[in-house]
Formats: sequence, structure tokens, C-alpha cells
Amino acid sequence: MTSSLLPVTQTWPDDLAALYKARGYWRGETFPAMLRRIGAQHGDRIAFSEGARQESYRDFAARAQAFGAGLLERGYAPGDRVLIQLGNSIAFFHAAFGLFAAGLVPVYALPAHRRTEIAHLLRKSQAVAMITHDRLDGFDHAGLAAQMLEEIPGLRDAFIVGEAGALTGFDSIAGDPATLPEDPDPQSVAFLQISGGSTGMSKLIPRTHDDYIYSLWASNEICGVTEDSVYGAVLPVAHNFTMSSPGCYGALYAGARVVLFPSPVPDAAFPLIRQEGVTITGLVPPLALLWLDAAEKAGGARTARDLASLKVLLVGGAKFLPESARRVKPVLGCTLQQVFGMAEGLVNYTRLDDDEATITQTQGRPISPDDEVRVLDDAGNPVADGTPGHLLTRGPYTIRGYHDEPAANERSFEDGWYRTGDIVIRHPSGHLTVQGRAGDHINRAGEKISAEEVEDHLVAHPAVLDAVVVSIPDAKLGERIAAFILPKEGQALRAVDIRKFMRSRQVAPFKTPDEIRFVTGFGTTAVGKISRKTLRAELREEVLKAEAAEARKTEEEKI
Repeated sequence: MTSSLLPVTQTWPDDLAALYKARGYWRGETFPAMLRRIGAQHGDRIAFSEGARQESYRDFAARAQAFGAGLLERGYAPGDRVLIQLGNSIAFFHAAFGLFAAGLVPVYALPAHRRTEIAHLLRKSQAVAMITHDRLDGFDHAGLAAQMLEEIPGLRDAFIVGEAGALTGFDSIAGDPATLPEDPDPQSVAFLQISGGSTGMSKLIPRTHDDYIYSLWASNEICGVTEDSVYGAVLPVAHNFTMSSPGCYGALYAGARVVLFPSPVPDAAFPLIRQEGVTITGLVPPLALLWLDAAEKAGGARTARDLASLKVLLVGGAKFLPESARRVKPVLGCTLQQVFGMAEGLVNYTRLDDDEATITQTQGRPISPDDEVRVLDDAGNPVADGTPGHLLTRGPYTIRGYHDEPAANERSFEDGWYRTGDIVIRHPSGHLTVQGRAGDHINRAGEKISAEEVEDHLVAHPAVLDAVVVSIPDAKLGERIAAFILPKEGQALRAVDIRKFMRSRQVAPFKTPDEIRFVTGFGTTAVGKISRKTLRAELREEVLKAEAAEARKTEEEKI
């Protein structure tokens, strides 16, 4: 590992580590060993389907190992970090598992990230290289990569999937797998995921081989994933949900087949489910609603034909309302499995044999018997089952600190307990019902967005004096972003100006406010008289009251 890099670690106390090993959660497995095992054990079985292209487990393992060896030949060393920004493609898995094989540490970015997020992740992780597409969904990722090479100290290479131009082609990197290093310590950090970012930019989440692989095989057991399963990767594969709940990595662990979806819309997704015989997939609530509406419009016979193979639909990333959850079985013909989890660790599932009320009204219970859960009031005291409170957790796959974030670690972790920021109700069965967020974290269609980060972008506009961003409940998105903007004196602003400015900031499109309201003041006469948290709460309450009043008026007009 390059000596100037800050070490990336994740350590559990000796007594807990011993407990997790003794109880069989941590098996001493590593991702390089997993790659070798599945390549040998499943050989000619198909690992991936991407359009007309298919790849066997043997070929997948060989290509990933060759890529990792090629990086070592270029002078990269175990412990170096490499950012991956790839869409739903086989290349994503070649890249990730190739890095594992070489002892390098992947840093996962989302395809929707732009210059602001990518530059932050590169600097924070001290990445020495990045892997991305030439273009994806109309965006020039290769151009962004070239820009990053000029701007980011220590960034040596950008490997491009597609037309590389003056950069380095991803497919040109290959070496001798015999040069790959010995397997790493199973308790060392395997990769860095990104947090939703409850304040400011995303934090880096170090996940170890032992803890993450446990979550894979345990999720497979809960979700019924075997080598005969066909997992549909509908959401971005870099999302923790699509990666491990049970996700693509879980499917690969079991020797199942992963089908990579180019689009999540029903007109494209439904025929692909039928063509590939997809048995299990995962969606965020807005997409689940879209699928439900499309299936109802198509009619029972067509839906039954297209979705005949689909046995389990996981819905997570945001709360799924009971009214919508109850539609899944009769409309789509498959079992709903609700998922509530976080990239930091804790994952809850409803079980396949839970009763209907539990499946439709809760977000599941933890994976592990040794997932510890506390639900506390505002004063830090435990609350009774059935009473809303703040969710804290620790366990065999929940991290105990972010990478290089002392202030965030002080806020979020205490004695190994992670304060999730969620308000939940715990039931006597151990199942949790999510009530919402305790802080200013907006969960828009499964994307976790910091209100503070969006505010920072808005106030950078030369005509904006101040801005406050709040979350508003939304039937389709879960939550939508509402921005209250105070223009500078004498400045005339329109919503279109703000949206254009947000695009110019090169941030992920999902961070642009859904609603933009211009105000003449925030009800305070001096800086510091009211906290931004309180201000956000008051503005949110104003919107909710106005929407409730409008709903009542509409109902009265109907009478």
C-alpha cells in the first residue's frame, strides 16, 4: 500500500470478533477466494446475461483475475484505492472482482454522480485510478474522467469501458493471474461504499470481507436464493441494495445467474423477466408503484404471462406504504419481501413465511440473531415496543466508524452503537416499522440526499441570499425535495433559473429540488435566532398544513 495513504480499517472488539467467529457468522472468507471458488465450482454455468451477451462463471473469474493482474503490472499495489463508476454491465463485476483479486480497494460511485461527487470521492478515498464508461445515458463520463486526471492529485489513470480516446481502454488491461497476491486478512477492508450523506457530502463506509460476505450468504438463506435462482439487477448495481440484499453479489455467491437490466421501465423490464426467467428482483417503492400500475393496465393474462417466473419481489430503499404493499401479490403474482437497511450495515427483511399483515405493514426484522437493536426516546431512554423512537444498532456486519470522519463518527457512533437517524417502531416479534428520519436526510426514491448539501449548492447562486431545503412526504417518491429560496434584494429569480444553475453545478440530477418556492424571509430577524433544523421543521409543517387544507377543500367540493 502506498505509504502516503491514510489507512482504511474497520475493527470490532476482540470479544465480539471472537463471538461472531464462534457463531459461524465470520467464516474467514475473502472475495478473492469467493471468485476462485465460484469460477471452479460453477464453471460452465452462466453467471451474467447482458442483452445478447452471456458469460460463464469460469470466464468471469478468468477475466477478473487477468484485469487485477494487469493493474499490478502497471505498478499498482495492494491497498491502493480505485473508484468504480459503472452502470449495469458485466464490466462492473470484472472491475470490482479484479480489484479484489489484486488486493486493491474498490470505491463505489453511482452512475448519476457528476463532477462534484466524483471529485469529492476521489479526494476523500485518495484513489489512484478510476474506472468508468465512455458515455452512459447521454453523459460524457470519459470527459469527466479526463478532467479529474487534471484536477485530482495522485490520480494516475482513468480506465474507460468503451471508446477510450486518449485515455486507457479498460479491455486493454490484462496480466498473468499467477502474479496475484495471497488472499488478504478476512477482517481487512474489502471496499468502500458511500453513505447517503445526512450532512454535507457522502461519507466512506469501510466494509470487510468477513462482515459483508456474511450478509450475502445469510441474505440468500432468508430470500431463498440458490444456484437455480435468476436475479434481476434492475436498480444500479453499485447500490448496496442491488449489491447485497441479496443482490448480485449474493446471487454470485450462490452460483445463480444475474440478469443486468438496461432499463427499469415496465415496457422493457417485463419482457426481459419473461425472456430470462427472472425469479427474484428488487425495486425501490416508486418503481414498484410504476410496475403495479403498468401490470394493472396490461391486464391479468398478459401480466401473468410476462411475470410467471417471478417468485419474490424485494422492495426497499424507502418505506413502502401498506396500501401499495397489499397490491403486490394479487397484481404481480409474486411474494413481497420488504427490506429496510443501510450501507453502514443493519439489514432487515420480512420473511417469506411471514403472515400478510407482517409483510405489508412492517419493514422486516434483522438478518442476524446477534444484530442488537435499541429504540430510544429523545433523552436516550429505551422505549416500549410499539412506541416510536430513534434506532441504534450494532452487530456482525454493522460498521463501527466511517473512514476519516472524526466529527461524523462522534455524532453517529458510541461504544460501537450506530445511530441510524431513523425513527422506528419495534414490534414484539422483532420486526420494525419505519416512521421516518430523525434528521435532515431526504430519502427520495431510495436516494439518500443531504438537505445541507443541496442548500450549499443553492446559496452559491449569485442571486440567492439563503435557502432552506426540506423533505415532503410523496406518494410515489417516498419523499420529495422542496426548496425555499430567499433571493437577494432586487433580484428576480424563476424556478427554471434554479434548475439550470443546479445542472451547471454538475451534481447528480436527483438532487435538484422537485419544488422551488421563493420567500421574502424565514421568520427570523438575526442569524442564530433559530436553528436550521428547527427552521426546516417549521417550513415542512407549513407545506403539510397547506396540502392538508387543499385536500380538505377538494373533498368538500366533491360533496
